Amino acid sequence: MKKLVAVLLALTLVMAMFAGCGSKSSGSSAPAESGTSESKAPADKPLKVALIYAGFLGDKSFNDSAHEGALRAKEELGIELKEMESKEPTEWESNFVAMAADGYDLVIGVSTQFQEIMTKHCPEFPNTKFALIDGVVEGDNIVSSTFAQNEGSFLAGAAAAMFTTKTDIPGVNADKTIGWVGGMDIPVLHDFFIGYEQGAKYVDPEIKILQSFAGTFNDPLKGKELTIAQYSQGADIVMNVASGTGTGILEAAKEQGKFAVGVDLNQDDVYPGSILTSMLKRVDQATYLAIESVVKGTFEGGKTTYLDISNGGVSLTDMSTMKTALGDKFPQDILDKITELEAKVKSGEIKVNAYEGFGRK
Repeated sequence: MKKLVAVLLALTLVMAMFAGCGSKSSGSSAPAESGTSESKAPADKPLKVALIYAGFLGDKSFNDSAHEGALRAKEELGIELKEMESKEPTEWESNFVAMAADGYDLVIGVSTQFQEIMTKHCPEFPNTKFALIDGVVEGDNIVSSTFAQNEGSFLAGAAAAMFTTKTDIPGVNADKTIGWVGGMDIPVLHDFFIGYEQGAKYVDPEIKILQSFAGTFNDPLKGKELTIAQYSQGADIVMNVASGTGTGILEAAKEQGKFAVGVDLNQDDVYPGSILTSMLKRVDQATYLAIESVVKGTFEGGKTTYLDISNGGVSLTDMSTMKTALGDKFPQDILDKITELEAKVKSGEIKVNAYEGFGRK
């Protein structure tokens, strides 16, 4: 009996030791468990980002620029990306609401066309973050981006006004007339035009500037028709500010043996030798910065990022494609003058007018 009691006591001691060891192991590993894959799962889950377009990709312009910024974020920041395209305003709204309701962490409206939609629906999703590209919407869960497209267009207008005098270049006539074709008749495009007009008249106060609106950002044929009409009225170079409609503007320049100015992305090599330069509007950078702010935890609702000449938000291309195409006929004086004007705008010596109906922050 005594032997049996001794054995039982020994077993009890062994079990107690094992229990003590288990308790210590659990306690000592608690801090380590905070770094285990199980506890880090929410942090490791990729940020879900949705881009909603008022049009389609493939415009080689505004939408494609936003797409480039999103792809950069996908590659560098590891986000999960979804993009919704449509040319119908009713579908823009339904796409926007669907992505917000589907649990996306950040929903981006790519275009000023989303201002009313976001003003209406963002308050319905207080736990979702939103970004508007090319406009401002107030809200604690919204960031906005705007651009000094008037400053970039000032340089484009100056370049076009100088180019139209280069009659030694085939396709340039003796008329001092330039053109401008926009997509929809909205404030942001008027801001483009007012800068273009000011830049052209800075070079030549007597220059004639033709203006047309296609009424859409998604009709290349309409853009082409309007551009050809301006060529018939004496213009030899036309600025494209029309997103998807603008592909027709560039095509018209090529087919008519005339010239164009590209927009948003570098469009110089779409038809090499037909596009003098492009006004770069860094939609890609605005898109990337909005996504990065959420990934890094610096998202600040109610904030507006302003991109202008001083921070590289707008500029002209270096005209290297046209320089290659024209060879010795390339008008270097235009490039030199643009460099000079850009410095004056940056310094504030030249104040570029802004369209009064287009708000900035």
